[in-house]
Amino acid sequence: MSGELLFTALVAAVGLERVAELAVSRRNAAWSFARGGVELGRGHYPFMVALHTGLLVGALVEVWARRPEVPPVLAWAMLVLVAASQALRWWCIATLGRQWNTRVIVVPGAARVTGGPYRRLPHPNYLAVVVEGLALPLVHSAWITAAVFTVLNAFLLAARVRTEDAALARLA
Repeated sequence: MSGELLFTALVAAVGLERVAELAVSRRNAAWSFARGGVELGRGHYPFMVALHTGLLVGALVEVWARRPEVPPVLAWAMLVLVAASQALRWWCIATLGRQWNTRVIVVPGAARVTGGPYRRLPHPNYLAVVVEGLALPLVHSAWITAAVFTVLNAFLLAARVRTEDAALARLA
């Protein structure tokens, strides 16, 4: 099997993981709204969806169009980082439980979660996003996608962190 096909399978697996995240997110959003939850930051959400979709599509297009040489040490190192970012993301999801969402929703009276990865980092899920955004394309030397995603994601995360910090201040 070619490297491009293996990479396509990896990106498809990450895409399926995203679908699983969205299912969890929808379930948790319904739970939050049923308890009076209020959504903040709606304006940047469509950009976030487009950017994350663009990461997956862009990496595939770049790999199939450029067919870059892939140093095995780079591929394996980046694959380890992709796996680690997925593990961190699901640790965040498990730790936040019903409060985890792809959207920013504040539930009145909900306690701020300070366990798990949140014990050490205020936004560990975004660390997972940053690492994955660099590492996933670089598994197959798609450095253009990695660079473009990283720059655009930095702007998005700046807005997203401000929104989440404001939301968390409501819980305090």
